[in-house]
Formats: sequence, C-alpha cells, structure tokens
Amino acid sequence: MIYDVIVVGGGHNGLISSAYLAKAGKSVLLLEGKDHLGGASISTRTFPEHDVRLSSYSYLVSLLPDKIIKDLGIKFTTKSRQISSYTPDFRDNNDCGLLIERNVGKLSQDSFSELTGSDHDFLAWKKFYSEVESIAKVIAPTLLEPLPSTKKLKSELGNDRLWHEICEQPIGQVVRERFLDDLVRGVVLTDALIGTFTSVDDLQANICFLYHLIGNGSGEWKVPVGGMGAFAEEVERVAISAGVQIMKNTKIAKVLPDAKGVELQSSTGVNYAGRDLIWAASPTALASALGNQKPNLRDGSQIKINMLLKRLPELKSGVDPKLAFGGTFHINERLSDLENAFDVANQNLLPEVIPAEVYCHSITDPSIVGKSGLHTLTLFALHTPAALFEKDRVANTNLVTQRILSGFNQYLAEPIETVLAENSDGSKCIEVKNPLDLEDEISLPRGNIFHADLTMPFATDESMIGEWGAQSGTPHIYLGGAGGQRGGGVSGIPAHNAAMALLSKS
Repeated sequence: MIYDVIVVGGGHNGLISSAYLAKAGKSVLLLEGKDHLGGASISTRTFPEHDVRLSSYSYLVSLLPDKIIKDLGIKFTTKSRQISSYTPDFRDNNDCGLLIERNVGKLSQDSFSELTGSDHDFLAWKKFYSEVESIAKVIAPTLLEPLPSTKKLKSELGNDRLWHEICEQPIGQVVRERFLDDLVRGVVLTDALIGTFTSVDDLQANICFLYHLIGNGSGEWKVPVGGMGAFAEEVERVAISAGVQIMKNTKIAKVLPDAKGVELQSSTGVNYAGRDLIWAASPTALASALGNQKPNLRDGSQIKINMLLKRLPELKSGVDPKLAFGGTFHINERLSDLENAFDVANQNLLPEVIPAEVYCHSITDPSIVGKSGLHTLTLFALHTPAALFEKDRVANTNLVTQRILSGFNQYLAEPIETVLAENSDGSKCIEVKNPLDLEDEISLPRGNIFHADLTMPFATDESMIGEWGAQSGTPHIYLGGAGGQRGGGVSGIPAHNAAMALLSKS
C-alpha cells in the first residue's frame, strides 16, 4: 500500500501532525521506533513501589497554542502556578531570598527591596517583562502561519529599540544594562539558557529567551494536569480517532526519496511507501537515514533529576516551603554563576558550582501523587554538556549529582537526602539522567532537548518569507519535529506547520 503520508516519530509532534493530516482526509501511517508513544512527553511510575506518575522528561507547558487544542479537540488542561520563582541567597551574613509572584504585587516588591536594598530592580523587572510581553503578543499569533518577515514584525511592534534589544543585541548585555543585582540578572537570564549550551552574550541565548517568553502571547509556563503523559495519551487518542494507523517497534534505517514519493526501510528490512514524509524525529536521524552528513549542533547540556519526597524540606531563610517550591526554585543561578559554569564546562571540565532549578508539580497538581502524601521534585541543571560524560560516564554523573545536591543543600535547613522517600530495600527515590542517557533513552542527539539549535521564530532572510519552516531540502520530506523551524519544547507548532506545508502543496 502507498500511503498519502508517512509520519516518522510518535512523540507529541508526530501525533499532532498525523492527526491534522488524517482530519484533512489523508491516509496516514505513523511509525514509532519504541514500544510506546509520547517521546519525551510521557509520565511513568519512576519508582514502581510508589503510585506516583512523574513527568519523566518534559515537565512544563507554555508554547502549545490554544488553537491546536481547539482544532484537534484535545481534552487537556494546565494549571497556573501562583508563584513565579523563589531564589535563595546568602548575603550580609544572612539567609534570604527573592520571591516573585506570577502576577507581581506587594509581596514581590517587598522581596526585591529587602534583598537588593532598593526598588530599582523591581521597577526594572515590571518594565522589562511588560515590554517583552509586547513582543510576545506580536510574534505568538504568527507561529502557526507562514514565516513573517522581520520588517513586518518590527512594524507591528512599533518599537525599534526594544526589537534591537531582544532580537539583535546580546541578551546578556541588555540584562546588565537593565538590572543592577547579580542574582536578579541571573533569574532573568535562566530563560536564555534552558537547553542551550552558550554564554549569555551569544545571540543563541536571545533565541532561547524568546521561545521561553512568547508562548500564547504571555510566556506563562503551566503545570500539565495529570502529568505530561496525560497530554501524550490524549493526543494519541485524537490521532487514532482521526484514522491514523500506528505501528510501534518500527525503527527506520533508510529513507529513499524519488520524484514520486518516499520509500522507507525499517531496521528489520520491511519497506513502507508514501507520497510524502513528515519527519518528526531529529534532523540528525534523518540525515543518517538519507546517508547524508549529520548537522552540526550544540551538545545537550542538562542533568535531569527526578525525586520523590516524604515532605518538602525546610529552608534556612525561613520562607514557607510551599511558597518557595510553588514556582521555579533557582539554585546558584546568579549571572556570575551562569557564566562561570559555562566557561568551565566549555573547557571540558566539570563546574564546581552547577546552576540548577527545581520544580514541585505536586503543589499545583496533587493528582499526580494520589493519596500517597508524597511530593515530586524535578531538578534541571545547566551547563553540563554531553562531552563531560563520554569518559567515566558513571563516575562523572555521580560527581555532578553530588555537586548539584550540595549546591541545593546549602540553602536548606535539612539535607534533601533526609526527606527523600525510600523503596522497600532502603534505597532513595532519586533518578539522575545525563545528556547521553537522554540520547540513549529518547533519541535526543547528544542529549539536545531541542533536537537541533533553535532558530529565530521568523524569517531572517528574504528567501524564507512565506515558507512554513518545514522544508528539509529534500522533495517530499517535511520536518515536523522539534528540529523544524519554530520547534523545541512541548508545542506542536512544527507539527502543525509541517502538515500545513504539505497540505498547501497538494
């Protein structure tokens, strides 16, 4: 049988793309190499003795457009976190911290003032994020359209200075000019580095920053109700109900395009034929299947630690743990910490101080822990590139874990290890994954969570204007995964755009 479309990759992007195409009347075959769907958007009982579903890899949602939810009839909800972030600190011989509400008010203002000694950075914060939101409201509506020109977006924004600051001038320079405090600067700049191994003075950081702040025009990051797996399961339901045929345990070894379509050969020698191909796996895997040179990309540079707690730990600063962990809990993410860690890791050395952030989803969504009374913690550490784990992988993972937890513990009134839940054999409920683990488990090239280096979410030269950003360079093949333009994160955007590119052609 020759299918209208074959989709390779059963993560959320592959499922969304296939659902759009099937709803448009195409015969669609989706091929997934593993025995389950969802890719990085899954939930598992990481610690089987405890009835708790952890979001194993991806963990928050912002970029997923409301339009995709509506178009496909996806029944999925997210919850807002009342706290944006808490960042503990030790200064002037005092344990303290910066607490920022999602909707900044007096609590946030008082916290800024107490930490920094003035209202300067609080006022700068309000102005900066108000301006960033104005860019988000211009860019977000275009994410599900053909690529707009920079000229068009700049005209709609009507603020050339702001456009230059966010899209053309290194974001590190902008933040240094806007804010005075090292810790405040770091809190702003973490959004420029999640999943991106770079200095804050590289424009790649600007691109990462943009994607973290433009979701649905607000940039708010929400907790998926029921865990990330609830989303993947629902998108699978939608795809199947639309008529998508799904085959698991089917790894593609070769892609053979010709003038009429594409033939795929599995690792077991089975052939599949389609008129068009949506590739929702990584561009690296596509290059390999085509026999082409693999694309250059930055190393994935994160450590992901999943933990199950008997209770939330107390903090030295005395802040209520439910407030501290109710949003993003920043650990050693001052601007100086971020740049020092990058400089060291860029020399292929393990940083002594490793910036990290922690999320407690069970505060916002208790359903994931049921009646267990436990709490989940997800820790995401920065500037730990894959190259650091190529030799002595186990030893270096253990060393990095030790340094990360030590950095965490310096702000806690009790070591995090003492509040970890336990298994029946006495082992602690903690799971650590380095970038190479992510490559092995969910096929992220070099552990890069975006499949490839992020690119600006608009046309950066005239030849791109009006394109969907799904072109692969090979006829009949479209990029519909995180490695497509405007990809990265749990969004479905590249999936939608690949489907639209294909449908507009036919």
